Amino acid sequence: MTSPRSRRFLAMTALALVAFAGGAMREALATCGVFADVPDGNAFCASILQVYYLGITSGTTPTTYGPSATVTREQMAAFLARTYDRTASRTSRRAALGQWWTTTPHYDQQDLGLTTVGSGPRALKSDGADVWVARNVAGTVSRVRASDGKLLETWTGATSGVDVLVAMGRVFVAGNASPGNLYLIDPASAPGAVTTVATDLGNFPRAIAFDGTNIWTANSNSVSIITPGSWSVSTVSPGFLSLFGILYDGTSMWVADSNGDAVRKLNADGSIAQTVTVGDAPVFPVFDGNNIWVPNFNSSSLTVVRASDGTVLKTFSAANGDQNGLNAPAAAAFDGQRILVTNSGGGLSLFKAADLSPIGFFATAGVLQPQGACSDGVHFWIAFLGSDKIGRF
Repeated sequence: MTSPRSRRFLAMTALALVAFAGGAMREALATCGVFADVPDGNAFCASILQVYYLGITSGTTPTTYGPSATVTREQMAAFLARTYDRTASRTSRRAALGQWWTTTPHYDQQDLGLTTVGSGPRALKSDGADVWVARNVAGTVSRVRASDGKLLETWTGATSGVDVLVAMGRVFVAGNASPGNLYLIDPASAPGAVTTVATDLGNFPRAIAFDGTNIWTANSNSVSIITPGSWSVSTVSPGFLSLFGILYDGTSMWVADSNGDAVRKLNADGSIAQTVTVGDAPVFPVFDGNNIWVPNFNSSSLTVVRASDGTVLKTFSAANGDQNGLNAPAAAAFDGQRILVTNSGGGLSLFKAADLSPIGFFATAGVLQPQGACSDGVHFWIAFLGSDKIGRF
């Protein structure tokens, strides 16, 4: 166990963490605000006032900071957690738009926040301005304006389109066929038929992701790696049972293997690098920048896995007393601070990403079968498979 650090070290650490957020105090001050025990012209005065104004610390008393007092590891954890929360809230798109209401989430009922897109919406993704919705049965992809939910345009020809990817200024759709298809939409073009760019993916793609270079699809029992431009396809199958979900964590690709009750970390060639056991029938996980949140459909649970080493950090379940309304969870989404999980059995479960705590469960009266979910950076959007609508939360 390391020895306690001084409050002077805390000020240096906090300043380093919040500097990228454009902190408030940059110049040395003649006096150090309310803290009478910090001398005039102290080199750390600006840093001390910055963490004070941010609410990271209030000092040892209303008028003293205790610059030489020690800080325990418990106190250090509290300081750093507050720093994380403050910087996250000040640098988010929600903050830039002045939309601070995150503590009392609600579902926009009835006509407010609902957009009719046609039969069978299943998956959706946002490009920051619009939401792109794939309708598996109809084979269409619709573009919905995120600011007000207006249905803008619809593309046709995306036969069995099951998941959407926004990357490289384009929209891609995985077609759930045998062999699988990959479709492309140029958002700047007039709506019409999608462009088919590959017809030789692995059988029955179910999810799609991008690693900055290649497009990946998670298929029924394989992964396909597609090179943009040439659209050449490499498919890898050994070790996969039934894949439902794929994501990229900035370093590695992960897939949710439903029949294997596991998430699997992949090497660059698509082979399995690591297997992490989660709940029964994992589907459509999401990455929050540190951890992977895995909905487990059959066990109505949610597993949190640390991406860096595959450690299971927490499982939300009835057995653990923190199920938070999870009922056949279908997909997860992240808005920069919170995790939303859709429940096929009805309703939405919300969690705080920073400390892995449940926020609450929210019923979705009047709409059926919440499935896919995404965030536009401010709102969550949900595809209601049984109601032909998407909804804003």
